[in-house]
Amino acid sequence: MTKQFKSLLAATALGSMIAFGAQAEEPVRGGTLIHAMGQTPRHLNPAVQSGIATGAPGTQLFAAPLRYDTDWTPQPYLAESWEWGNDGLTMTLKLVKGATFHDGAPITSEDVAFSVKTVQENHPFKSMFDVVTSVDTPDAHTAVLNLSQPHPALLLAMSSQLLPIIPKHVYGDGQDVASHPQNSENVVGSGPFKLVEFNRDQNIVLERFDDFFIEGRPYLDRIVYRIIKDASSRAIGLENGELHMSTFENTVRNIERMKENADLVVTDQGYAAVGPLNWLAFNVGSEGPTSDKRVRQAIAYAIDKKFILNAIMQGISLEAKTGIHPGSPLYDGNVNGYDIDLDKANALLDEAGFPRDVNGTRFALTIDYGNPTTKPQAEFTKASLSKVGIDVTVNSFVDFPTWAQKISNHNFDMTWDTVFNWGDPVIGVHRTYSSDNIKPGVIWSNTQQYSNPKIDELMAQGAKEIDPDKRKAIYSEFQQILAEDLPVYWTNTLPYHTIYSTKVGNPPMGIWASGSPYDLVYLKE
Repeated sequence: MTKQFKSLLAATALGSMIAFGAQAEEPVRGGTLIHAMGQTPRHLNPAVQSGIATGAPGTQLFAAPLRYDTDWTPQPYLAESWEWGNDGLTMTLKLVKGATFHDGAPITSEDVAFSVKTVQENHPFKSMFDVVTSVDTPDAHTAVLNLSQPHPALLLAMSSQLLPIIPKHVYGDGQDVASHPQNSENVVGSGPFKLVEFNRDQNIVLERFDDFFIEGRPYLDRIVYRIIKDASSRAIGLENGELHMSTFENTVRNIERMKENADLVVTDQGYAAVGPLNWLAFNVGSEGPTSDKRVRQAIAYAIDKKFILNAIMQGISLEAKTGIHPGSPLYDGNVNGYDIDLDKANALLDEAGFPRDVNGTRFALTIDYGNPTTKPQAEFTKASLSKVGIDVTVNSFVDFPTWAQKISNHNFDMTWDTVFNWGDPVIGVHRTYSSDNIKPGVIWSNTQQYSNPKIDELMAQGAKEIDPDKRKAIYSEFQQILAEDLPVYWTNTLPYHTIYSTKVGNPPMGIWASGSPYDLVYLKE
């Protein structure tokens, strides 16, 4: 066993039985948590769908092998222990005994193997489990994941909404799992809550699963997710007490306003692994101007990032220079951040062969935005690029599904987007830049159609390197190249906040925010 692998083993030791966070007061059992959601989930099965809308209720309906505490330490969940093989090519999970699905069927290692295969075949984050060659099931409570190479992100990939354990006896019935009717109705889960109803664009109602495998949990009787797409309406609901909690809030003026309310707690804690970034993405694979990296660089030089940080984000967001979140130990802040320089922008556009016409215009582009909160950035981009002769039309935001269909099918020039790191580059960063992940119809894949063999090579190295220093060097080179090619112009972290009533105990302060299980959450009265 190498020294480096021993370090990795020590960090994720077999049977890490550290207790979950100490509680300041005795939790109260009962009550209904009213939880706001800003989007309607397509369905409720995170095994075949990424995103926070599916992840919030999905994590309550389905348990994962592991969970994480606030300092990134893996904790037991459906797996009571885990152990790396000496060569780093196996991971053995020991499941808790007596755990059942919501229909009473036992949860076994066969379900773990089926869930891994389902995620491999259907989830857009292909790199999470692409090195898992098979899963052995020597007994009902032992699952052995066999790997083709060491996988430093494997434990994170087995937590939260990334590896929900779904029932083989339900989803293995021969129907397409991605469109299975029980993704939205009659959901048979493994988590602390079971589905009562899913009224699209209205609410999702969950209730306590009394036979949950952790005795005495969950504390809540029910969770009602109210789907409220308007940020101001969510703010009003929180302020008047109609809502107990809302997560992933990023409307700056509402955040600042609710900080003044003594009955609310406003915090940016809980999003460390989510790693949210705002960026301007380019259609690199188009036949238009954005296929030329000089044009992309010129656009970046024409946009005043400080205005975005200080005026639009009002100082509560951090600068992001790369596709790796600044909170990650792998972040390289020494890359070119493209500070505003109109002279450079104009020179690059001239060099790319786009002179101004008699009206001072070089060419026209369209810009979309995937979240209504990025409308100011889109409008600012239009105004900024007019100064260097680029005529920009801002496409009105309709709704998320319409935007997602358009962008995922590469029908765009530029789009403002919000994308997550999901804890490790292997899970949430590679998908944006891998040439193998240019998949029409799949949002938050490589929708830019960017391809660079060197980037693919570096990602392959980073995906198996377990030495922290060597891995950091790999991803530093990765970020330097991307900063030159600029398939995406990264600007800032997204200041996601959780806002909750002082009546809520144990709000989700771990690394996955509302993608964490809520078995510990309770209402104080």
